Amino acid sequence: MLPPEPAATAVLMATFGTLMAVSVLCSRATERLGVPIVLLFLLLGMLAGAGLDFHDHRFAFRIGTAALVLILLDGGLNTSLASIRKVAGPASVLATLGVAATTLLVALAARAAGFGWREAFLLGAVVSSTDAAAVFAVLRGSRLNLSKRIGLTLELESGVNDPMAVILTAAITQSVVDGTPIGLGLALQVPLQLAIGSIAGVLVGRLGAAVLRRVHLRAAGLYPVLTLGIGLLAFGLTTLVGGSGFLAVYAAAVMVGNSELPYRSGLTRIHDALAWLGQISMFLMLGLLVVPADLLDVAGTGLALALFIAFVARPVATALCLAPFRYTLRETAYIGWVGLRGAVPIVLATFPVMAGAPEADRIFNVVFFVVVVNALVPGATVRWITSLLRLDVAEPPQPAAVLEINSSRVLKGEITSFYVDETLAVCGTPLSAIPFPQGAAVVLVVRGEELLAARGGTVLAPGDHAYVFCRPEDRPYVQLLFGRPES
Repeated sequence: MLPPEPAATAVLMATFGTLMAVSVLCSRATERLGVPIVLLFLLLGMLAGAGLDFHDHRFAFRIGTAALVLILLDGGLNTSLASIRKVAGPASVLATLGVAATTLLVALAARAAGFGWREAFLLGAVVSSTDAAAVFAVLRGSRLNLSKRIGLTLELESGVNDPMAVILTAAITQSVVDGTPIGLGLALQVPLQLAIGSIAGVLVGRLGAAVLRRVHLRAAGLYPVLTLGIGLLAFGLTTLVGGSGFLAVYAAAVMVGNSELPYRSGLTRIHDALAWLGQISMFLMLGLLVVPADLLDVAGTGLALALFIAFVARPVATALCLAPFRYTLRETAYIGWVGLRGAVPIVLATFPVMAGAPEADRIFNVVFFVVVVNALVPGATVRWITSLLRLDVAEPPQPAAVLEINSSRVLKGEITSFYVDETLAVCGTPLSAIPFPQGAAVVLVVRGEELLAARGGTVLAPGDHAYVFCRPEDRPYVQLLFGRPES
């Protein structure tokens, strides 16, 4: 017979494990119905919460913080420095001034709905930022072929706007609890924390990248443990010195992801899985924390504010921020619509509850409606809006097979996949007739469901996916022959 505490822990772990497994197994069905998978996690959490008396917001905050680190780490590892340079200006404005503008607009609406001014601004701060995992999942997981500028802007904004929301939420929560006004100190605190987070993240990331290049571990499974350690170190050290730990994680991950990495493909897959684990955990946690009876008391207010955020606050804030950057009206409208909320508001909503702020439970319950409505209104309509605004671009189909090389050492060559379009000069040409650079060659051809050996007499046909091996210095010439590489 187990003592009470281990027994309760075992029940909680068994429940979480079952919920995760059921959610994943049902994910395909929810996609076919057009319902975002996160709502399934939320619903299952609520059903389990009916039988579990779980109201530990402090534990939820710790789990949520770890989840956000996993999500930001995955996002940073998959973000190129070149893409950051292209959209750094608009994404940075959206991540700072956009968050502040959303906070103000939501606060005005919350005040009109009956909240006090401080509580209204607190609610606005909690729901002010978009969610990295939700945006990454929609843009990368749903096979949307967006123009590069729109996709990069949305991804970079969602990856770097969490720190602003965290800073605002923490400062306003303190003001609500103490009853003191929000002073000019906040105006200094925001840029200071962001600056410290950026610098610390870059330093930790570069140090981590250097370690990864030089260390040779015997087990491949230890490399993702090392990258996870780098992310946790960036968060912890930066937070202790007064900087934004979340921004530091993202910055460190960008530095690591843009360096030469051993086992890159394996690392990418594992961190993608960890990010999904973080997302699932947060929505299950929200489901466990909410009390359905309490939701009825704020249903009208919650739905009204959720719709206000989707149709007014986010689009208006986006239009104001992007006005100087010459985005078209369709691009601005799209970025304003795809302001997906997810795990971040859930974590931030625990701040006032743990601090004992007035109306904290009411704010937490309103956040529930914001997350649910946001998943249904912008979340479930992203494909339709993309088509309606004609922002999707033609992309070649994904190959049926992917060729990868995993090595514990950084190799001097690379394998790149190219889609063989009928307009290419190499299309219809035997491999032996293609003027490859010395040391470069096609190593595999994927044609439909077939894998073809790359022989001299193999003729490249339209629709083939050709995997080309070359040295880094020969990559520009190979791209002249085969066009743009597949992502």
